[in-house]
Amino acid sequence: MNLKDIASLRLSNQQLSRSSLNKPTALVQWMGALQAQDYAMSKWAIGIRLPHTTEEEIEKALHKGSILRTHVLRPTWHLVAADNIRWMLELTAPHIKASARSRDKALELTEKTYTKSNGLIEKALSGNHHLTREELMTVLEQHKMIVDPQRAVHFMLRAELEGIACSGWVKQKKQTYALLDERVAHTKKLHRDEALVKLATIYFSSHAPATVKDFSWWSGLSLTDSKKAMEGIKEKFITEKIGDEIYWLPSHLKTTSLAKPSAHFLPAFDEFIISYKDRSATLALEHQKVAFSSNGIFRPVILVNGQGIGIWNRTNKKDQIQLETTFFKPVNSTTHKLLAKEAEVLGHFLSKKVLFL
Repeated sequence: MNLKDIASLRLSNQQLSRSSLNKPTALVQWMGALQAQDYAMSKWAIGIRLPHTTEEEIEKALHKGSILRTHVLRPTWHLVAADNIRWMLELTAPHIKASARSRDKALELTEKTYTKSNGLIEKALSGNHHLTREELMTVLEQHKMIVDPQRAVHFMLRAELEGIACSGWVKQKKQTYALLDERVAHTKKLHRDEALVKLATIYFSSHAPATVKDFSWWSGLSLTDSKKAMEGIKEKFITEKIGDEIYWLPSHLKTTSLAKPSAHFLPAFDEFIISYKDRSATLALEHQKVAFSSNGIFRPVILVNGQGIGIWNRTNKKDQIQLETTFFKPVNSTTHKLLAKEAEVLGHFLSKKVLFL
């Protein structure tokens, strides 16, 4: 197995070159979590893996609450299936809160402050109220709490991490928050060791081939906890060594036939790139500084046969979308035809005509 094999196997395992699933919620359950600070792109991260679905169908799942957009794993937004949110929060919220402590101190946010804000947010959302961040901050200000844009982010982050608030309906094109207890039924709690094993099983089932360092990066867990999780799954997975790195994967994946020629317009922050500490299987080192920045901005990447060949952007123009591309080097007509076909998939997803030049 070499790096190109890894990229091909990931295409299959991440449901990009083949799709064994047919519903948005099932896809999110399979992936465990999809990074989602760019809301529009996170919906396409599902759609690109379910070629026959539409943005509207995914929005219905988000509206219903079978998929939630919240902070989990790392201190950023993710899409998570409702069935997984509680145990994932319990496992990963502590280290997210720890990562915010220095900023909490700078903003003069204490545990007493958070106790008050959490109580007010919970009361405001109770009764199936879905409120925007601005509406919730107005409630806090009415109770003499100091609110500014940065403190507002931290107030809502803490409410999410405490299992009080989660994503609600989209109201007048604005994201809202809802009460988690009114969106998601309580589930059986997992012992921490059980949760570690479950998270590792999900990651290596859907993202393999991958290393322990990749899992630690994706999950936000320490290497110590990640290695502990690997002890719990080692009987279910096999390993392959490439250079100094050991890759874990399900045994059936090794025998998966390599994908036929394929092209994809990956969304920004897509799991195919962002969920690995080492991205060299997909992006040559000289192209990585174009595909993502040092401050964590991951651009939409053009993928051909599992390899990044450029970046893209889209411009909305009434009833059509214009795709703008920047290639790392000139592409041939065969590649252009593959991309034109994939552009049609994006057009179907958005229910708009796509102009691909």
